[in-house]
Amino acid sequence: MPKLRDPSVIPLFRNASSRKTLTLVAAVAAAALLVACGKTDGKAAAGGPQMPPVEVGVVTATPGDIGLLTELPGRVEASRVAQVRARAAGILQQRLFKEGSDVKVGQPLFRIDPAPYAAAAESARASLAKTQANLAQASALVERYRPLVTANAISKQDFVNAEAAEKQAQADVAAAKAVVRTADINLGYASVTSPIAGRIGRALVTEGALVGQGEATALAVVQQIDPVYVNFTQSASDVFQLRRAMESGQFKRAGSAETASVKLVLGDGSEYPQAGKLLFTDLSVDSTTGQVTLRAEVPNPKGELLPGLYLRVRIEQAQASNAITLPQQAVTRTQQGDTVSVVGEDGKVSPRTVKISAAQNNRWVVLDGLKAGEKVMVDGFQKLQMLPPGTPVKPVPWQAPGAAPAPAPTSAPASAAKP
Repeated sequence: MPKLRDPSVIPLFRNASSRKTLTLVAAVAAAALLVACGKTDGKAAAGGPQMPPVEVGVVTATPGDIGLLTELPGRVEASRVAQVRARAAGILQQRLFKEGSDVKVGQPLFRIDPAPYAAAAESARASLAKTQANLAQASALVERYRPLVTANAISKQDFVNAEAAEKQAQADVAAAKAVVRTADINLGYASVTSPIAGRIGRALVTEGALVGQGEATALAVVQQIDPVYVNFTQSASDVFQLRRAMESGQFKRAGSAETASVKLVLGDGSEYPQAGKLLFTDLSVDSTTGQVTLRAEVPNPKGELLPGLYLRVRIEQAQASNAITLPQQAVTRTQQGDTVSVVGEDGKVSPRTVKISAAQNNRWVVLDGLKAGEKVMVDGFQKLQMLPPGTPVKPVPWQAPGAAPAPAPTSAPASAAKP
């Protein structure tokens, strides 16, 4: 070990002490600089520009009378259906219509072999002529006996017998006329005509078939499809709730049954252009399904609605007074109830419990919980999750997706722009 008095060691200790002193001075200076910077930043934060409030989309609550639309499943039915049957027995000779075409009342559709019926009609007419001749002979005999019985030239019994023969001849003529009438009817059945006007389907038999032998053979079906009937069902419990709401004054009837408008929604989601009218509501409830049947009449001039087609029916059965409609995304539905977010005059958002009735056109019908003029938040919920509770927001009018945006303000000319 070297001694402390050694001159070669003393400079080494002096240099180490100097380095420690310099390091301590540098650390104190850095700390002072950080404190100074912190004070400067705090002043900038306190006196600098604030962040603008977050914009949220809102709609203004506007109460009014709103029609409550009910959408129910329905099925199209022809307003009149007639089965064309063979009422005369024979061989089918000819089909006189085009399958799938429109036919008129009395239009010939089929022709059955008329020869047997024409012969029967001729025989009936011959029998009628014979009875008419017998009647003429009996009437002439009565007229000849009439003066003779007055002069007691013949017995009264002979005159009575002559009168009886005349009356019997008259009865034979009447019976013969009935036989002729029946023969003509049967001959007419050989030409099968359409009982109603409408559209006829395919032929159920072909030429050469024996029809009408022992039973009235079905030949075709004619359906009247302008207008058509639409049968649809509604839950009996919904009907009772609707009636109770009307009786309590919460809802009011949307016209009478004769004026209630009916809209049809086709399978592709499009709405049928022709509106119908409600005809009646059935008086009984189906014991197996608990449904009540309703019927509407809908014009079908182009024949687009075919019998048996399934579709959905929109009917306005009632109107809600002082109701408000809101976009569906503005309402939060839970088991505890339905709530909306209301933006106050101070820009703060607060929850509000509301009473929902039904949905139509992607909007909820609010019956209670909102006042006219209040602003309900529709868009911007995710932005609020990043802010502390009670942070003011800036309400802006909400636009539905796909709606035309509001016109942008005209930009200032380049000469007026600041450098």
